[in-house]
Amino acid sequence: MAFTAQDVKALREQTGVGMMECKKALVESDGDMEKAIEYLRERGLAAATKKAGRTAADGVVLAYTDDAKKVSVLVEVNSETDFVGKNEKFQGFVLDVAKTIVEKNPEDVEDLLNVNLLGSDRTVQENLQDLILSIGENMKIRRFERVEGNICTYIHAGGSVGVMVRFDADDATAAKPEFAEMGKNVAMQIAAMSPEYLAKEDISDAELAKMKSIIIESSLNKPDTLPKPILTDVVAKTIAAGAWDDATKATYEEQKNNKFLFNFLSEEAVAALATTAVANKEEYVANPIFSKASEGRIAKQLKEICLLEQAFVRSDLFEGSVKGYVDSVAKSLGADIKVAAFTRYVKGEGIEKKEENFADEIAKLVK
Repeated sequence: MAFTAQDVKALREQTGVGMMECKKALVESDGDMEKAIEYLRERGLAAATKKAGRTAADGVVLAYTDDAKKVSVLVEVNSETDFVGKNEKFQGFVLDVAKTIVEKNPEDVEDLLNVNLLGSDRTVQENLQDLILSIGENMKIRRFERVEGNICTYIHAGGSVGVMVRFDADDATAAKPEFAEMGKNVAMQIAAMSPEYLAKEDISDAELAKMKSIIIESSLNKPDTLPKPILTDVVAKTIAAGAWDDATKATYEEQKNNKFLFNFLSEEAVAALATTAVANKEEYVANPIFSKASEGRIAKQLKEICLLEQAFVRSDLFEGSVKGYVDSVAKSLGADIKVAAFTRYVKGEGIEKKEENFADEIAKLVK
């Protein structure tokens, strides 16, 4: 069966696949449009299988909210290159995936891949395979979060970081522009400061114990962070053990009241102090001075890793913690607003990218 250039164009418009692939499909199917479509689908599956082992650590993080349903989605879809991440066809697919998640409420990525893409009679997996054939890169739907309620979202730098925050607030309050501005500011805070927890109450006793242990070990191994009375005792024990030579002892006596003391001590001298501190761990941990200093470091760390404890970065709007900022907006609106939960995705986070040595690659090609 013969086919024309218009047939090739029609097949391309229907499938989104390149002109040469469409022409080849029509040749292989003897001009039969339905067989050509089936041929391209098989090619898409083959292309997806072939490229599946290639690292996809780029792509985009996208946030989508269905206001009518009060459902929001944060989804990450990966590609091999940033160039494809900016491709309109790729971005359109990601948006359709987000809408599908809102509508179908899949349990996980595997479930999502097996439901029909919204507006299509084919599954998300099949549409993804078509896209891989069309664009020529490996792509993967990595993760998503679907949340119902009053949500604020923020996408940074075209999809490199995405944040979704759920608030406990009544609908009338959530509809106000002041709430939307507050929600965006909190989401931007999360994007910039990457908190690990919502509040310190969300940290388990085991995690707190581990945090305290790390801080204690770190303090003992970094003598310059020790409280002055503890450091003085460590120095005395180090000298008594004969771990410092006469030159080091002389330097210490000369500079011991200098706040830049450790600039004058050798690496070996500092290492000897650390050895002494660690060897006398039980004694120092039991010392109230050391204990108070450790508790202060823990409190400081909690303010860094817990969202509500963090200093609000928009100091031009509010001086204080994130919780204080949210409470101030709630007070101004005469409402009750609480930050209930948040999700933060960083594009490609945790995916190890293969480092390409292009000089080596070229050398291989010319051999």
